[in-house]
Amino acid sequence: IERHEPEVFSRIATVFGSYDYINWRLTGERAVEQNWALEAGFVDVSTHRIDDDLVALAHIPRSAVPRKIASHEILGSVSAKTADETGLMAGTPVVGGAADMIASALGAGVAKTGDVLLKFGGSVDILIATDQIKPDPRMYLDYHLVPGLFMPNGCMSTGGSGLNWFVRNFAGGEMAAAQAEGISVHQRLDALAAERPAGADGLIILPYFLGEKTPIHDPAARGVIYGLTLSHDIGHVWRALLEAYAFAIAHHVEVLNDMGHRTERYLASDGGSSSKVWMQIVADVLQKPVQRLTGHPGSCIGAAWTAAIGVGLTDDWSGVSGFVSFADRLDPDLRKADIYRDGYRRYRDLYARLSAHGATRAGSSS
Repeated sequence: IERHEPEVFSRIATVFGSYDYINWRLTGERAVEQNWALEAGFVDVSTHRIDDDLVALAHIPRSAVPRKIASHEILGSVSAKTADETGLMAGTPVVGGAADMIASALGAGVAKTGDVLLKFGGSVDILIATDQIKPDPRMYLDYHLVPGLFMPNGCMSTGGSGLNWFVRNFAGGEMAAAQAEGISVHQRLDALAAERPAGADGLIILPYFLGEKTPIHDPAARGVIYGLTLSHDIGHVWRALLEAYAFAIAHHVEVLNDMGHRTERYLASDGGSSSKVWMQIVADVLQKPVQRLTGHPGSCIGAAWTAAIGVGLTDDWSGVSGFVSFADRLDPDLRKADIYRDGYRRYRDLYARLSAHGATRAGSSS
């Protein structure tokens, strides 16, 4: 904006996040929630305060960045004007709020150091609870909703969206067969993948269909299907896709461990976790048990519990675990450890070699 619309930039009065804006409209009070301030680069992590020099790097007046508040902190109450406009009760307290994935992690019971949430939605999120703050450019960093804890996290550009893209474009025959069998196309493809061997007979996929966010931060990266032969079929490709996202999770875990974080317990939530085949592959690649959640309400329960803490209905952050329901736990198949250790090495090596020659870039003729 400063470069292309300097007149607009010069009139900036307040800089804050989307839910901070909603809170301002509700209460008339300006504040910036702690994680928006942190992700914007305004917070000195050694003091946990908004730093004037960091704000100045963005050429933003310090007066434009309001006070930082915790997610559970009350910043005001619903104004009479807003009550008339919305039907909300005037005087209702409003707390800072939180990003959806952070609230979702709390709602999944990720509240102890070493707890990891694997969130299988349109993209795949990896979030860990820790009492150590260790900034690293490979991962995002947020405050945990529980005071004193932090939440390093990663987010892939795709996940379920990549699987659905494959279904739409290449699985027409399986869609028809699944309909005839009275099952979903994903269930049919999972069944085919389960019949194929671990490692998909040498097929490796880089799932960078929209570039990639963490941990490689490469928007120009592109998806790759490597090792395809006439002996491979759709079951092999589907299995290789599931394995690709499992390898990407393993990459995040490797980075977290390299940062000094212990990954102790893995919880899986959201739509993709309903695939037992996929979750078993993840367990086999990580060689760690993966606990599936059932009926997980996503960020809703985490947000509600944060509000309850804020207004004094409870002071027990661990109480949210009472709303967590577990499905089955997928234990790793030790017999597949060597296969997936080699597959992960090949997965990492493939991107390194191709990116060195620009071969994963859009429009590359390499």
